[in-house]
Amino acid sequence: MPSSSPIRILAADDHPLIRAGLVSFLATESGLEVVGEAGNGEEALEKYRVLRPDIVLMDLSMPMLDGIAATKAIIEEFPDAKVIVLTTYGGDEDIHRALDAGAMGYLVKDMVAGEILNVIRTVYAGRRGIPQPIAAKLAEHTPRIPLTPRETEVLSLVANGLSNGEVAARIGRTEGTVKVHLKNILQKLGANDRTEAVTTALRRGFIRLD
Repeated sequence: MPSSSPIRILAADDHPLIRAGLVSFLATESGLEVVGEAGNGEEALEKYRVLRPDIVLMDLSMPMLDGIAATKAIIEEFPDAKVIVLTTYGGDEDIHRALDAGAMGYLVKDMVAGEILNVIRTVYAGRRGIPQPIAAKLAEHTPRIPLTPRETEVLSLVANGLSNGEVAARIGRTEGTVKVHLKNILQKLGANDRTEAVTTALRRGFIRLD
């Protein structure tokens, strides 16, 4: 039997217009109730403490605390919290990081309304909400071969236009060490050169441009 109580939702997104659109969409659906909104990760954590919603819809790119850090903070404090990432980022590494942080579902904002509602109800019922396109993206890059934190740092600096020498000075290592890191990065990403590595890493969510 369906519950008579609505699913209480906290919507966290730093873009007011996007957040307003999401809230308006959810308000049209019976059985759902948006009980709060947050414009950054810290506010999402604060609102969760007060409201204790059934579901958090969490954007990834937010100020103060990003969506990954906010998800970790909420679940560390409230282990039974149910977080669904709702974002524009669809890279496999974005998905992995969100799931590793404790998110139970993952949605990309251009998904159809029915998909979003289905994932909300699936996660509310205590199951993982991974739509087929998201599962396919993960399967495309299985087994997962992550970059190390240092490799991520090096590639981020390269993506921002720094030369090997400039990267070496920034991280306090030799230029030879930077070249070794880049060689490992190219191999892990299946890239032929620095440009392809940066393009691939941006697409898959390993790095972001500042």
